[in-house]
Amino acid sequence: MNLVLVPVTVKDSDGHLVGGLLPKDFTVLEDGVKQQLRFFTSEPFPLSAAVILDLSMPDAAVQKVNQTFPALTGAFSQFDQVSLYTYSSAVSRLSDFSAATQQLTATLNQLKRIRGSNNGPPVVSGPLAPQGPIVNGKPIDSPVQPVNTPPREAHVLNDAVLRAALDLSKQERTRRKIVFIISDGREYGSNASYKDVLKVLLSNNVTVYAIGVEGAAVPGYGKLQRITHLPRIGYGDILPKYANATGGEVFNELLRKDIDDAYARIIGEARNQYTLGYSTRLTPSQKYRQLEVLVRRPGCKGSSARPCVSVYAKDGYYPLPPGR
Repeated sequence: MNLVLVPVTVKDSDGHLVGGLLPKDFTVLEDGVKQQLRFFTSEPFPLSAAVILDLSMPDAAVQKVNQTFPALTGAFSQFDQVSLYTYSSAVSRLSDFSAATQQLTATLNQLKRIRGSNNGPPVVSGPLAPQGPIVNGKPIDSPVQPVNTPPREAHVLNDAVLRAALDLSKQERTRRKIVFIISDGREYGSNASYKDVLKVLLSNNVTVYAIGVEGAAVPGYGKLQRITHLPRIGYGDILPKYANATGGEVFNELLRKDIDDAYARIIGEARNQYTLGYSTRLTPSQKYRQLEVLVRRPGCKGSSARPCVSVYAKDGYYPLPPGR
């Protein structure tokens, strides 16, 4: 038999964490079948956190995030272990998992010197364009007008999440494993697909949390990006897909102060989840298994328009093969 652990966050209608729930208040369904809980705790867990910073954003956004680093460091406790990653067109791991102490602060301070992408689109026409000035629609001293295509920027978010998830898979099972992304959510140019990355996350019980900044924090932007999504263009904001599938959450924040506040909220919620456990039959198959967590809040009469609680848990998991 294999013990399946399911971290669960429960919030009331005002977005506050709901405490005091008991095992009898939870129902876990695997592929539609009710499971018997064999493990339950509401005790906080120390974290193994992989923090991913997006350096492919416009420089103004990167510099605004840089100013929030003291709040990011302060959100972790002395019992947490943190590793730091950055990405733009490639992924870099800046530090291995270690206590969130002076080493993390020193690494973040070094990051403050890094600049983001240029603000504004590349120039492809006019006097400042690469081909020079144009008269009557044709470049001067050139019989044929060249075709100039702006270089496509890479935002390898999938690759960054995969690197972090693989590193987290080697951490102790007694820790809550999270990927914590600070990004505008754009994804283009990764070698890894979303589907493949998600399988690694769910196989190793890793939850994704994110702070969506810049475009991701603008109301309606994510919906617009989904409508205008075209092949080979990539995703406009992939953060909600990762968070919803793994039981995490995205906090979309535009202002520096709100980003500061979101750090403590996310880390606090990740550490103080309910943890449910049940035994399932161990088979050689690694087929995806669907999960659903239902929560009853005593004394609350909810409705479809105003439910008693909001439940955040992973949608399913891939069982590890025997011997893992």
